[in-house]
Amino acid sequence: MGETNTVHSPLVTYASMLSLLCLCPPFVILLWYTMVHADGSISQTWDYLKQHGLQGFIELWPRPTATAWKIIACYGAFEAALQLLLPGKRVEGPISPTGNRPVYKANGMAAYFVTLATYLSLWWFGIFNPTIVYDHLGEIFSALIFGSFIFCILLYIKGHLAPSSTDSGSSGNAIIDFYWGMELYPRIGKNFDIKVFTNCRFGMMSWAVLAVTYCIKQYEVNGTVADSMLVNTILMLVYVTKFFWWEAGYWNTMDIAHDRAGFYICWGCLVWVPSIYTSPGMYLVNHPVNLGTQLALFILVAGILCIYINYDCDRQRQEFRRTNGKCLVWGKAPSKIVASYTTTSGETKTSLLLTSGWWGLSRHFHYVPEISAAFFWTVPALFNHFLPYFYVVFLTILLLDRAKRDDDRCRSKYGKYWKLYCQKVSYRVIPGIY
Repeated sequence: MGETNTVHSPLVTYASMLSLLCLCPPFVILLWYTMVHADGSISQTWDYLKQHGLQGFIELWPRPTATAWKIIACYGAFEAALQLLLPGKRVEGPISPTGNRPVYKANGMAAYFVTLATYLSLWWFGIFNPTIVYDHLGEIFSALIFGSFIFCILLYIKGHLAPSSTDSGSSGNAIIDFYWGMELYPRIGKNFDIKVFTNCRFGMMSWAVLAVTYCIKQYEVNGTVADSMLVNTILMLVYVTKFFWWEAGYWNTMDIAHDRAGFYICWGCLVWVPSIYTSPGMYLVNHPVNLGTQLALFILVAGILCIYINYDCDRQRQEFRRTNGKCLVWGKAPSKIVASYTTTSGETKTSLLLTSGWWGLSRHFHYVPEISAAFFWTVPALFNHFLPYFYVVFLTILLLDRAKRDDDRCRSKYGKYWKLYCQKVSYRVIPGIY
């Protein structure tokens, strides 16, 4: 099965799968309940649970309703149609371990604009009010929790019965296969890429849609939008816009090129992204904070700067790879290491490792502005409650773990060249600290 086995032992897989299955769904519901019904206060929710116990928790868990399923189905079908039908440039992904090269249609930016324009138009012309989404949020999350689980079971069956490419296989352990996934590039037909749909068009797109929803909800309730909500929404939208602008670059990352389409990544993108990533905005709906123009502008500019640096890190590395190192990095020729490695089929190939520019500061410096940006779109909520900051904490843990996984993968791939690279760029994430 390749690298997924070397990265995680069965024990780690069982533990993470059990925790994801047992802890994440209730957490999503408790987070929603706390933000929407318990004033954002963890202690209020805790008191409720202490008083009412498990029965109380079961009572507060919303049942998926027909409205919730309808909203999800319309949204999913709309995004799938845009993914298939909108024109886009042909883009090739990286060559896979078994020598396949996936081909994509890069129409993410178009899909993003069409989605937001359609959503806002439906609201503007009174055809559909986005506040309905907010009012049914608990039921929608509940439906996503169950629906995505079934979706992952179908992916597992597909991996066994009808894999899309040779980048598929079983580890011989059903739980590991279900959790980490069977297929690297599952598709429906030749053109509909399932991972692009779950990660980008459903997950990331829902982030933008929900950010706008929260903003509209606050406006409908209060007749105005607080500057804190504006800063939060603008920064989230700038970040998601950057994502779709750079979507073809995302297809070269660990998520797409190394992590298989299993419960871990697909359930995460279908459930965790819409619920957890948008949570600072969910909190602000009922807690409008007035920051004042000066502070609001400071946070906005700082946040946009972080998102720009995050983008520029990725752009720098992409440009370096595209030109085979024949480009300028910060105005001068880049310093690099030429690393050779052997593929699974026994071929020897070379890669260039960039050691200057942003990538000379640390091996995963691009995570620093990403975490900082998340902090800046959360900080408009100020510090009355911890819960809005959960995403920032979660993202920090996620990215530090990813940095470690990526380092381990590169160490086994490049051997002595990676050692050389680590000597040259000695910090993993935060220059001078870690």
